[in-house]
Amino acid sequence: MHIASHGVHGMGRAILTARTTCAHLLPVRCYGVTSWQPCLSTRTHRNSLNTARHNHDTAASAEQATATTEAPKAKSQQQKKQAKQQGGKNAGGKADKKSELAVTPKSEDFARWYLDIVREAQLASNGPVSGTMVIRPYGYALWEFLQSYLDRRFKETGHENAYFPTLIPMSFIQKEASHVEGFAPELAIVTKGGGKDLDEPLVVRPTSETMVNHMFAQWIQGHRDLPLKLNQWANVHRWEMRTKPFIRTLEFLWQEGHTAHATAEEAEQEAQDMISIYADFARNVAAMPVIVGRKSRLESFAGANSTYTIEAMMGDRRALQAGTTHNLGTNFAKAFATQFSDETGVRQFVHQTSFGMSTRMIGGIIMIHGDDLGLRLPPQMAPIQVVIVPIVKKEADQEGVTQAVDALYAAAQQAGIRCKLDASTEKTPGWKFNHYEMKGVPVRVEVGPRDVQQGTCVVSRRDQPGKAGKQFGVPLEPEGFVSYVKDLLQDIQDNLYAEASAFTEANIVDVGSYEELKAAVAERKWARGPWAGSDADETMVKEETGATLRCIPFEQNSSNLTCFFTGQPATETVIFAKAH
Repeated sequence: MHIASHGVHGMGRAILTARTTCAHLLPVRCYGVTSWQPCLSTRTHRNSLNTARHNHDTAASAEQATATTEAPKAKSQQQKKQAKQQGGKNAGGKADKKSELAVTPKSEDFARWYLDIVREAQLASNGPVSGTMVIRPYGYALWEFLQSYLDRRFKETGHENAYFPTLIPMSFIQKEASHVEGFAPELAIVTKGGGKDLDEPLVVRPTSETMVNHMFAQWIQGHRDLPLKLNQWANVHRWEMRTKPFIRTLEFLWQEGHTAHATAEEAEQEAQDMISIYADFARNVAAMPVIVGRKSRLESFAGANSTYTIEAMMGDRRALQAGTTHNLGTNFAKAFATQFSDETGVRQFVHQTSFGMSTRMIGGIIMIHGDDLGLRLPPQMAPIQVVIVPIVKKEADQEGVTQAVDALYAAAQQAGIRCKLDASTEKTPGWKFNHYEMKGVPVRVEVGPRDVQQGTCVVSRRDQPGKAGKQFGVPLEPEGFVSYVKDLLQDIQDNLYAEASAFTEANIVDVGSYEELKAAVAERKWARGPWAGSDADETMVKEETGATLRCIPFEQNSSNLTCFFTGQPATETVIFAKAH
C-alpha cells in the first residue's frame, strides 16, 4: 500500500512523510525512493539503540520526553516524596536524580509535565511512525469507560452502531467543496495497492460524512426510513503537523454519529441534544467543567451549517475543544443526492447531523486534574477506584492482615466498587503508594497489624495529597468500610469538579476593548466580551494575539451590548482564548 500525505491536487507517488517542527532529518528509503524525514526521538534509557536524540518542543510525543539529568537547584516537597517512596538512593547511598525528576513540575514546564505523566502513568507510548501513539492498557481502560457511557446514552436516544470502510474514494471527498477544502492539508492518500497503481486514489478516513452519505442515498427512499440514526466506533487519520499524545495524533480513536432527518428542525434538535450528552459526560463523569456554545463560521466544521462545541480550560489555561456536533443541513445530501419521498410523494433532500468525541478527552482529563505526583482520576472514570495495600513486616502478622484485606476486597467488589488488592511482595509499600498515586487511583487503603488489632484502617484520598487527605480510624468492618468509601468516592468526584470550576472561573476575564482582550490573552487567560466582528476581524484577532474564537456560549446574560472590537452594537458575547 502506497500512501501520500498531500492535498487533493498533489496526489503523486510520494512516500508517507510525517511533518513536524523537528529540525533534524533522517534519510528513509521506500520503493527505491529516498526521502528526508523528521527524526523521532525517544528516551535513551528505554531504547539504547536510538541514535537520533534531541529535545523536542511541546508537539513531541510521550516518549520524546527525555528524563533530565541535572536536578534543579530547588526541588519541591512532592518531588522529594517521589524519590523517597521509589527508594530514591542508589547503591552508593546518593539520591537518584532521575527518580526525583520522574515528573517535571507542572509549574515549571506544562508541556513536559504532560508528556511525563503520559509516560509514567503508562497511558501511551510513542508509535514507530512519527506522530502516532500506542495506547497502553491503562490508557485504553479510560477510553472504554468513555465508550460504555456514550454507547449507552446513544442507544437510549435511538442510535444504532454500524461500521463503514476506512478507505474512501477521492471522488467522494471532492463532491462537497467546503469539505474537501477544509480537509485537504490533512489527508493521507493511498495510490498503490497490491503492487499496482490504483485507478482512483483512496483517502484514509479523516471522517466519514462522504462515505455515510453514499450509503444513505441507497438506504433512504421514503419518509418512513427517517429518522436514521447511526454511530460508529472507529479510528481516523489526519496528517497533523504538530502532535501530542491523545490531544493531536496522526491516528486516533473516536465515535462519530451520523443522522438523517425529514426536517431542518429535527436535525437542529438532534445537534443540540448530542452536545448536551457530551456536556453531561464531561461534567458528571470526567469532572470537567465545560462551556457549551456555537462555533463561529470560521471555526465550524467543513461542510456544516453550524457547529456546537464543549470547551474546557486546561491546567495551562489553554482551551480544549472536547466534543462537537454539526448541523450539516442539506449540504452533503445535495452532493450525494440523498433524497426521500415525503408524505405527499415529493422528493426532498434529507437534513443531516454528525457528532464526535475522541481520545482527546483522555488528554483533557490529564491536563485538567493532574498534579506533580501524576494523574488524579475522577472516580467515575477510574479503572481502579480503590487500591488496598497490606503492610506486613513480621511473618506472625501475615495471617491476620491477609484475612482483613481479603474481607475488605470482597466487600468492595460485591458493592460494585472497582477495587484492587495489591498483596505482592516484590515492591515495598512506599513504592506502591507512589505507583498508585501516579496512576491517579482515587482512594488508597492501608492495613497493618496494629490496624487489625484496633479494628480500623487508614484511607488516603488522591485528590488531597499528603496529611490533608489521610484519614485514620476508618472502620475495618466491611459494611462500615464500604459505606465510608462510597461516600468518599462521591466527595472526591465533586471536589475535583469544584476545583476545576473555580480555576476556570478565576481565569476568565470580561473585556470591553481590544486592548483588554490582548492583555487578558498575554496573561494566558480567556477573554469574554461582546462581539459583532466580521470574519476578517476574527482573523485579525487570531493573527495578532494567537487566540481563536472558542465559542459563542449558549448562556447569554447581557443586553445592550457594544462590540469590544468594532464599537458596533452586539447581540452576543463570545470567548477568545489560545487553544491546544
